[in-house]
Parts: sequence; structure tokens; C-alpha cells
Amino acid sequence: MPKDIEKKIKEALDEVRPHLQMDGGDVEFVSFDPSSGELKVRLQGACHGCPMSAMTLQNGIGMVVKEKVPEVKELIAV
Repeated sequence: MPKDIEKKIKEALDEVRPHLQMDGGDVEFVSFDPSSGELKVRLQGACHGCPMSAMTLQNGIGMVVKEKVPEVKELIAV
């Protein structure tokens, strides 16, 4: 995977991280598959197991990451 894509993904995650941390959560980059556009992240802290985590993942984290890194087509929490 090109390092510049991974760097852009991590920068986008850093952008949303403070919002998650305000609620006691966090997000961690796990992997990105450039052939499928699939980004795997790990939700941590209060986000892990939260009933709203799917919405946070798609509507919060996903919107920011996909806007900043068009190569990302899908976000998956692992």
C-alpha cells in the first residue's frame, strides 16, 4: 500500500479523534486494502461496544475519512 494513502488516512483519523476522546473513546488504524478500498479500524474505550458505535463509524468517522481520502470506499470495525 502506498505510504501516502496510509498517512492521509491516519491524518483524517487524527482529525476525528478529539471528538471521540471527549466521550471516552478512540479509534485505531488497523489496515487498508487499496484494491477493495476497505479500511479496517478498531474502536476503543467507550466506543468499543457502544450501541451508537455503528452510527459513529459510518456517519462520523466514515464521512471525514472518505472526504479526505477518496480511495477509502468502506469502513469496517474489527
